[in-house]
Amino acid sequence: MTTDPPFDDLLRGLVPDVLAMLMRRYGSFDACEDAVQEALLAAAVQWRSGGVPDNPRAWLFTVAARRLTDQVRSDVARRRREATTMAMRQSAPDPDGAPDRDDTLTLLLLCCHPSLPALSQAALTLRAVGGLTTTEVARAFLTPEATMKQRISRAKQRLRASGEPFRPPAPEDLPARLRVVRHVLYLIFNEGYATGTGPDLVRTDLTREAIRLTRDLRRLRPGDPETDGLLALMLLTEARSPARTRDDGVPVPLDEQDRTRWDRVAVAEGTALITGALAAGTAGPYQVQAAIAAVHAEADRSADTDWPQILGLYDILQRISPSPVVALNRAVAVAMVHGPRAALGLLGSLEADDRLAGSHRLESARAHMLEMAGDHGAAADAYTSAANRAPGEAERRYLRERAGRLR
Repeated sequence: MTTDPPFDDLLRGLVPDVLAMLMRRYGSFDACEDAVQEALLAAAVQWRSGGVPDNPRAWLFTVAARRLTDQVRSDVARRRREATTMAMRQSAPDPDGAPDRDDTLTLLLLCCHPSLPALSQAALTLRAVGGLTTTEVARAFLTPEATMKQRISRAKQRLRASGEPFRPPAPEDLPARLRVVRHVLYLIFNEGYATGTGPDLVRTDLTREAIRLTRDLRRLRPGDPETDGLLALMLLTEARSPARTRDDGVPVPLDEQDRTRWDRVAVAEGTALITGALAAGTAGPYQVQAAIAAVHAEADRSADTDWPQILGLYDILQRISPSPVVALNRAVAVAMVHGPRAALGLLGSLEADDRLAGSHRLESARAHMLEMAGDHGAAADAYTSAANRAPGEAERRYLRERAGRLR
């Protein structure tokens, strides 16, 4: 036995292997995933008092298999037992042996099934691949635990109804499914980096988990430029975290951040990744976003930022992956290159887009441009309007402070 283990990292790292071994033996995602969660809870209690077993993966597999067998034997699980009996006739994996290298990828693809809503895909990914409990997933998305439990349960029911087998999709379907996986990992990262509600602006537990899972995806499918671009984008964005908020949690805008506090190791890794990805061929949206983040990271001071290059990259991004958020960010770049009045004209066209209507981001951008233009009264009104619409407490405080300075 060993002592003083890093429980969270160890347990979460074992989840994909154990779940995959159970699924190859029993075949039911929802039952196997529930059994793994129960085994994780048992490990969290027993390992803290008695130490980590010499073979923790085999321990988790054995406990989860026992939980699953008990469930299969119950009268309530009669139908599942009949299906499981047939599945158990197949050769059982050896929990002491090396897992199939593609198990984590297969689990990612299964959790990111196209029939599931994006938030359900993210929740399943965090549970089945990330090893988070339902309580932790609910906390991550600032959702009541009962609501998250229902969401995960419905997602499992949909997966069961889809009849999706535990195997990689056909080669012709893989690119589309990988796009869904990348989108889900991006969603998890974004929820952590700019959480929509609650007192804090940043959830580092989510951003780090998204980076870890993206590293896994890159290891399992090496040589994919968009996956490299996604990881680069996460690293370059996360590198700013030490300078992104004040001690009281209020956000610090990019142009005011102390760049000496940025994580230069993460910047170097992200820059190297995006440089290599762009050299591989046609750039996708994650690569372009990472390239924009790299241009920001190259500037030692905000005044040194190459805004014409950033505007050119946003032009590309708007062409290959148009969205109102991209258009809004491009308008900011236009303001920095051609002046705020030119950018304010662009915001008018975005007001008609339902996806941005009522958004605090549109009002915040307008306030910033009005402030740049010297119209402080209108800027203060716009900041106040943005604060009233902002969902998070930290952003509301920041926007009200900006308004107060201009009155």
